[in-house]
Parts: sequence; structure tokens; C-alpha cells
Amino acid sequence: MENFSYRQKIQPSDVEAIADMVESSDFFSDEEIEIAIELAEEKLEMQEASSYQFLFTEKEERVMGYTCYGLIPATSSSYDLYWIVVSRDLRGQGLGKLLMAETEKLIYQSGGRQIYAETSSRDQYKPTQRFYESCGFHKEAFLKNFYSEGDGKIIYAKVLK
Repeated sequence: MENFSYRQKIQPSDVEAIADMVESSDFFSDEEIEIAIELAEEKLEMQEASSYQFLFTEKEERVMGYTCYGLIPATSSSYDLYWIVVSRDLRGQGLGKLLMAETEKLIYQSGGRQIYAETSSRDQYKPTQRFYESCGFHKEAFLKNFYSEGDGKIIYAKVLK
């Protein structure tokens, strides 16, 4: 991956780019897709008053991937990673790891010292689980039948240094 840039400020066109990336991933339910869109719309509307932070990778004005993260309320240095998505046609090329590393850097510079990410325990999410583990996250907790019967939530954690 080369010749791309990072951008933190959300733009109106990002809402459609986020919707396209999340929908085309084949991982997320309609409800989850709506949530991704709502978070972007909230950030656009509220700007700095929103607790959601975004990081986009782009090349020639095409959004290639993004993260959405934020400080966990009532904590001093713990952040949630709400979304990390890379365009379907760019997956497997290392962009997700670069995006994660840059997100971690921004969180650390903001005073964050740990980051949490969650995912489903379903087999469909094995690549996601491997991705988090390859980025240095460890399984912190497992909540059985969280999403539905047979679909637990795995909470990953990483201490930032």
C-alpha cells in the first residue's frame, strides 16, 4: 500500500463511502450498517462536540478505509474501537494494519493507554479475530450468547505503549 493519505476531519461524502464499505463487507447486519451511518452523521452534525473520532485513508479522493473510535465515558484513558473497515477490493493488502497502527498512534497521543475492540464469536468472524490478534490485541473477555443464541461477543484489548 502506497501513495495514500490519512484524514481525520469527516466530510459529507464520507457518509456514502462508509455505507458502501460496510454494506459490501458482507459482515454486518442492516442494523449494524445503520449504526455506522448514524455515527458518521452525528459526527458531521456535532463536529468536535461528538465523542466519536474518525480516521480515513484515501487516495485520489477515494476513501479506502476508516476507523471510528472514542474515549469510553467515565474512563481516563480507555478507548473503544467501534469500526475498522477497508474497502472490499483492498482487503488483504495490509491497509487494515496500517490504519490500525495510525489509529493507535492518535489514541496514544490523545492520552489513551488501552484500546478495546469487540467482535462476534461466529465462524464468519474468524478473519476479524485473527486480524485483531495479529495487531497485538488479546482476548480479554467472552460473553456467551451475547448477540443471539450461539453468537457470543469477544472483547479484545491492547495496552498502548
